[in-house]
Amino acid sequence: MNIKNIFYTLIIIFVFGYFSCADQKVLKKQGEARRGVGEAYMYQSDYTMALKELLDAEKIYPNDPVLHNDLGLVYMAKDRLQTAVEHFKKAIDLKHDYAPAINNLGTAYLALKNWDLAIDSFNKVSNDLLYATPHYPIANLGWAYYNKNDFTLAEKYYKEALKIEPNYPIALHGLGITYVKLKNPSEAVIYFEKAIKYSPWIPEYYMNLSEAYIQLKQYEKAIISYYKVIEISPESDISAKAQKEIARLKAQNHK
Repeated sequence: MNIKNIFYTLIIIFVFGYFSCADQKVLKKQGEARRGVGEAYMYQSDYTMALKELLDAEKIYPNDPVLHNDLGLVYMAKDRLQTAVEHFKKAIDLKHDYAPAINNLGTAYLALKNWDLAIDSFNKVSNDLLYATPHYPIANLGWAYYNKNDFTLAEKYYKEALKIEPNYPIALHGLGITYVKLKNPSEAVIYFEKAIKYSPWIPEYYMNLSEAYIQLKQYEKAIISYYKVIEISPESDISAKAQKEIARLKAQNHK
C-alpha cells in the first residue's frame, strides 16, 4: 500500500470514528431523556410505567450505570430481587466506584437474606470517604449482623451509624431490637422511644416497644403501646397480633 492509499485509509477511519462517536452522544442523550421519564414514574411509585420507560431507555443506550441502578430499584419494588441484583451488578461493572449501586446491591442481598454478601457490599461503600450518607450502609451492617445473631457486632454498627446521624430512626430502632435480644430492656425502651419520636407512624416500633416493656414487667405500658399499633394500622396483621397480646396480658393480670 502506497503513502496515498494509507492517507485515504486514515481519513476514512477518522471520519467513521467521528460520526460513530457523535452517534453515541446522540443515543446517550436520548437514553437519558427516556430514563428521566422512567424516574418521574418511580417518584410517583408507578413502577410498571417506570419499568416500561427504563427498558425502552436500555434499548437506546444500555451502557448507562444510572439506568441500571434505577432498573434495580424498580425490580426491587416489584419484588423481583434476583433481577434487581443483576442490574445493580451491571451498574457497578459500568462504574466501579458507584456507591449508591453498591449500597443498593447490599440492600437487595438483605432482602434475599444473603447476609454475608450484603455485609461485603456494605463494607465497600461504608469505607468510601466520599459517600454522602455513610450512616445508611453502616446501619444496614447492623441489620445484617442482627440477622446473623451476632448482636455484639449489630450493636457496634448501629452505634456507629448514630454517631454520624443521631436522629436516624432505623438505627435507633435497630439498636432497640438488639438490646431486646441482649436482655437489656431498659436501654431498648430508650432507643425505641427515640425512634418513635422521629417516625411516629411506624407500627412495628410500638410493637417492639411493648416487647421491651414486657421484659421489664411493665404490662400497662405494654398494653398502651399495643393500642398505638391498632390506632396506626387498624386493619393489618400486626394490629391483629397486638389485639391478641392485649387480650393475653389482660387475662394474665386478672389471674
